[in-house]
Amino acid sequence: MTKYNSEFKLKTVEAVLNDGRTAREASATYGVNKADVQKWVAAYQAHGLAGIEKKRVSYSGEFKQAVIEDMRENGLSMRQTAAKYNLGNHTIVAKWERIYLEEGVQGLYVERRGQSARTKEERSHKLSKEKEEDLIAENQRLRMEVEYLKKLNALVQERERLERNIKRK
Repeated sequence: MTKYNSEFKLKTVEAVLNDGRTAREASATYGVNKADVQKWVAAYQAHGLAGIEKKRVSYSGEFKQAVIEDMRENGLSMRQTAAKYNLGNHTIVAKWERIYLEEGVQGLYVERRGQSARTKEERSHKLSKEKEEDLIAENQRLRMEVEYLKKLNALVQERERLERNIKRK
């Protein structure tokens, strides 16, 4: 995804708001995605210049929870929610909602950037020799099963093809 500077975004937004162009026309003129133009216009209307400026922000668990609960209670779309809270992209809202649904509210409070919280010992965990051999044997068995099923499927298809040819004659 191409990153655009604030001046470019502002020029594109002004083409829509001041020059009376549609988002489609502005996107064609400036060579950007129409959805990006719509997002920039919504962010500019809701938050002014701050809405279209680049930013790197770390959000607290309380903020994430408030955003998701507001979206769900008021029936907002992810794009509307992102615009309302001046989030850079609606996909962050989608990610937070997925975490909320899978892990509950507490999942929003977990820091997920950087290396995982596992200890060095957990990361270097080795399987026992016996367990490793069991997994290798299971893998071989499953591969053989897949090959058998492929051959069986090919035979069935060939038989059906021959039956169709016999019926046609």
